[in-house]
Amino acid sequence: MTIQLTSAEIQEIQQLLKDYAPAQAAFTTLEKYNGRFDTSFDELWQEKTSIEVYGNKSLWDSTLKILREELCGDDGFRSQFQEYTKNPASAPLLTGLIVSVTTLSGLPLDPAISTVVVLYLLKVGLKIFCEYTAP
Repeated sequence: MTIQLTSAEIQEIQQLLKDYAPAQAAFTTLEKYNGRFDTSFDELWQEKTSIEVYGNKSLWDSTLKILREELCGDDGFRSQFQEYTKNPASAPLLTGLIVSVTTLSGLPLDPAISTVVVLYLLKVGLKIFCEYTAP
């Protein structure tokens, strides 16, 4: 099953982050791929790193596995995530989540790629993500 954002969800969050320029590339790519996180992530990754996605191993899945190790055990990130879910109209809180994923991951994630990751986490929920992807 593919998890994706609807056009309405993309537009709503895009409006919330209209003043956060790094996220705009994420929205353009998400719209291009009908809200699909995996294909949007792959394209943004390729643009950023010039590394082609290859083989049948999913770069998206591999990245989520690594992020799980970093994000699910970080109490500060979990707290930040909870604050945003209590106040989903807060652009500063959402931007803070994107910046946190960019810096905590230890991966070559730019804010556009981190935006896709954060929107995915918001769509499925952090607790579900952490439990579902547990080894």
